[in-house]
Amino acid sequence: MGTSRDTVLITGASSGIGAIYADRFAARGHDLILVARNHARLTAIADRLGVQHGVRVHTLAADLADSAGLAEVEARLQSDDSITHLVNNAGFGSAAPLAASPVDEMARMVALNVTAPMRLAYAAVPRFTARGKGTVINIASIVAIAPELLNGVYGATKSFVLAFSHSLRKELDGTGVKVQVVLPGATATGFWDVAGLPLSKLPEDWVMSAAELVDAALLGLDRGEYATIPSLHDLDAWDAWESARQAMLPHLSSAAPAERYRPRTGC
Repeated sequence: MGTSRDTVLITGASSGIGAIYADRFAARGHDLILVARNHARLTAIADRLGVQHGVRVHTLAADLADSAGLAEVEARLQSDDSITHLVNNAGFGSAAPLAASPVDEMARMVALNVTAPMRLAYAAVPRFTARGKGTVINIASIVAIAPELLNGVYGATKSFVLAFSHSLRKELDGTGVKVQVVLPGATATGFWDVAGLPLSKLPEDWVMSAAELVDAALLGLDRGEYATIPSLHDLDAWDAWESARQAMLPHLSSAAPAERYRPRTGC
């Protein structure tokens, strides 16, 4: 299929951050493909955005934690030449300790937060690189760099998203394909009800609206940022963290163990 405008495929688009991304990209004149499990909610959003912004909005009701649902979205990315943007937003989290979290639920979290964005990027990137144009936006979290703040599996899944984005950015340098990773802090969405930690339990000055988050992330995208942390006021802190990481890279592999790990000799 084709369309006269660039198309943005957004996962987790029926509410929260994903729904705001849909509204903002529609306002910019992009056609949309909205993916989520809730067909009725997707249809309502699609109808509203189509009328409000005069764009084409298609829906795909799919559960990305299910292999069949994920395969359907992969096939759309592989076959639709109009798609120029992929927003990997779908996911869920938990605030429960690891020992109190059902392992099957954690496996589902890994499927949705890790496997789905990885496979969807694999489906989209070859077409983007062949065209010499495209954008992958991966929604991570501040727990990607502070995994101890919430459930350990959730933190690990978002650390994967950050690491995967780092790798994608390096591999796609010079191809015309952009990669942005967004690390939201606490955001006023339904995430917290699913995670088991009501927003009312968090300090008000921690919580950003979903609209402010997405607007900040899109401004970062427009400026060519790779990593966007809307709630981090001191950008030097990120730069220092990234600089320290880069400084370690040449020294992380060695034929000899570090001095501190060598047996001591003598008295």
